[in-house]
Formats: sequence, C-alpha cells, structure tokens
Amino acid sequence: MNIPANLKYTKDHEWISLEGDIATVGITDFAQKELGDIVYVEVETLDQTLEQDEVFGTVEAVKTVSDLFLPLAGEIVEFNESLETTPEKVNSDPYGDGWMVKVKVANVADFDALLDSEAYKSLIGA
Repeated sequence: MNIPANLKYTKDHEWISLEGDIATVGITDFAQKELGDIVYVEVETLDQTLEQDEVFGTVEAVKTVSDLFLPLAGEIVEFNESLETTPEKVNSDPYGDGWMVKVKVANVADFDALLDSEAYKSLIGA
C-alpha cells in the first residue's frame, strides 16, 4: 500500500499536500482500491469557499458513489479537469495525475492537525 510520508491524511481517506497556502487534495491509494474502478469524478464547488469536512464533490465507481470531504477550510481554486475525460487516473496515480482539487487554505495551521502517514497507516490497519 502506497502511503507517502510527505503528505497529510484524513479519516475520510483524502490526502493533502501544502505549498504556501495552496493545498492539493485527492483520495488515497487505500480509498481508490476500496472503491474499485473510478468512472466519474464530480466537483461542482469550484470558486466556492467551504468549511473543513464539507462535501466538495463525489467520486463514482462501478458499484458505488462516495462523497469527497474537504480536509481544510478554504476556497476551491482549481479542479483537475483531466478527470472529466480520464477519471481512471485516480486509480492509476492517486498521488500524482489523479489529484482532484486545489484549495486556497483559510488557516494554514490547520494542516498540522491532520493525520501523518503513520497515523493514517494505523487508521487503515496497514
């Protein structure tokens, strides 16, 4: 299982990287394996400001649809539009080309409160 040490994680299986006040968000390798083949990613919150843990979109797999929860409060400033035509990138490269949104974070200090890789490994029993 791929759980990069340089990222932060949530109990809802999102990963987060932070550069300045811009966070990149996607779902973890564990989450994409649990969901199976991703067939659709929907994000209708572009340019909206959301609170931490609010739903920012959905991911649809062959057998289920799951909500996506924003790990940090802020404004959704970018959506990975390549996922509209190739949602399978979430399966093949969840930490790279399969990223979902970029967020202008309201409070960068909140990043430190998220799970590190060891805590996330414990959460999923890895």
